[in-house]
Amino acid sequence: MKSSVLRLLFSLSSTGLALAALFFALSLTPSLMPRSYAVQGALSGVCASAGYLLGILLAWLWRYLELPMRRGPGNDVRLAVAFLGLLVAIVFLWQTADWQNSIRELWHMPPVDSADPFKLAGVAAAVFTALFLLGTLFRSIFVWLSTKFSKRIPHRLAMVFGLTLTCLLFWSIGQGILLRAALHVADSSFQAVDAAMDEDIPAPSQMDKTGGPQSLVSWRGLGRQGRHFIASGPTASSIGDFWQAPAKEPIRVYVGLNNANTVEQRAKLALRELQRQGGFDRSLLVIIVPTGTGWVDPAAMDTLEYLHRGDVASVSLQYSYLSSWLSILVEPEYGAESARALFREIYGYWTSLPHDKRPKLYLYGLSLGALNSQLSTDLLDVVGDPYQGALWSGPPFQSEMWRTVTEGRLPGSPAWLPRFRDGSIIRFTNQENALELPGATWGTMRIVYLQYASDAVTFFEPQSFYREPAWMKGKRGPDVSPRLRWVPVVTMLQLLVDMTIATTSPIGYGHVYAPQHYIDAWVAVTAPAISADQINALKRRFSRGSSD
Repeated sequence: MKSSVLRLLFSLSSTGLALAALFFALSLTPSLMPRSYAVQGALSGVCASAGYLLGILLAWLWRYLELPMRRGPGNDVRLAVAFLGLLVAIVFLWQTADWQNSIRELWHMPPVDSADPFKLAGVAAAVFTALFLLGTLFRSIFVWLSTKFSKRIPHRLAMVFGLTLTCLLFWSIGQGILLRAALHVADSSFQAVDAAMDEDIPAPSQMDKTGGPQSLVSWRGLGRQGRHFIASGPTASSIGDFWQAPAKEPIRVYVGLNNANTVEQRAKLALRELQRQGGFDRSLLVIIVPTGTGWVDPAAMDTLEYLHRGDVASVSLQYSYLSSWLSILVEPEYGAESARALFREIYGYWTSLPHDKRPKLYLYGLSLGALNSQLSTDLLDVVGDPYQGALWSGPPFQSEMWRTVTEGRLPGSPAWLPRFRDGSIIRFTNQENALELPGATWGTMRIVYLQYASDAVTFFEPQSFYREPAWMKGKRGPDVSPRLRWVPVVTMLQLLVDMTIATTSPIGYGHVYAPQHYIDAWVAVTAPAISADQINALKRRFSRGSSD
């Protein structure tokens, strides 16, 4: 056994081992999200594999350029590199708990006493081994194909053909077989969950409710998230009790994937149902684009309905039942198509009404919903008769409008909280209400981006593979560890993992947005007649976790 391990170690690249150990150690440093030992172990195994691959490529390039090579006992070098790598790993493992606590302290989470280094290392070793075996298989196929080709064509040209075919083979297997099979399973699972009827959420008995006896929209066709959206939320009595004054019953319209066959039919159905319920007679009308599963964040809509004492109508259209990242992968254009169709129907009817007899119109979306809501209309198309504003929370890093505005921020304002031009149209905020800008006056349209500096869905950058993101330069966000440092390759992998676990954060951090922060944003966007004391009382109500 010992001799087998030594033979394996002696067969490894010393440069690859050195970078694998270095990348493993650096992967333990903090990023945006605190990580469990299992998540950290998987990340560290991937980082170590990336380091080993980079080491192999650098060694190959050195030989290819025919640069001078050190001659001597290579096995001694490998043993020395392995020993030093182990020593570095131990030193970094010893600090891992402190690094994770540097995030947990900012998030008011209890500190961890240990990072479970043995479990962490075990997971990392398993992941590294699996990827190493996959790489070995890739190399074997590449060598076999290159050897075959070299019998008929020049050696280096044969290597090019061999590498190309091997890459195509692995890509086709991964993309065409494994990924499709995984997506098929996920698709079926999410569809089953979406169709499942919750026995504790009965169909509404009120005539004026979506899914009710006279509704144009069937209750079953709404899907799980749609039924929850309609059945949840504050009532007129709960709102009235809070304000000690009369309130209206909020109007919520939702159309699910199974309520009509096409996007256009669902959008038209949503308009008719909104008209039936009297949505255009309310003071505010909100067009909501949900997340990939069809979920609408209750923290956003409940707070708005309380702020305006129930005098709010909202309408939403489901475009998928997959989680947001799967929806982007499988149907990246479908969410935008659905958002455009709904906006086109609602806005078209809204503009036909007299200005003094129609509600104020707003847009809202969270995460993928924010991305697609931004794509639902071109501002140039509505400049003649603009809607009143929008609130977009946790905008994904792919959002072109958000990125353009962020990159065009005023000098001196950080990328995680930009100030754009004179602040008359677009403003940014986070946990600390930053919407009152000195010397700035709101214009006709008000757009607010609510984003946390710790939200990797917003601040992931593929370019962090080779350059430091702008949001890491200078002063950090209030919920970002001051011990975070940029490292080529490693930081990109850390942020990628952070993005996949961003919704596991405590409320008010990461990708989980808190009601009290929505309240500040909605106050800025919709300008309700409300005092500072009333705002604080409402925040206390929602901070206790009660909205009914």
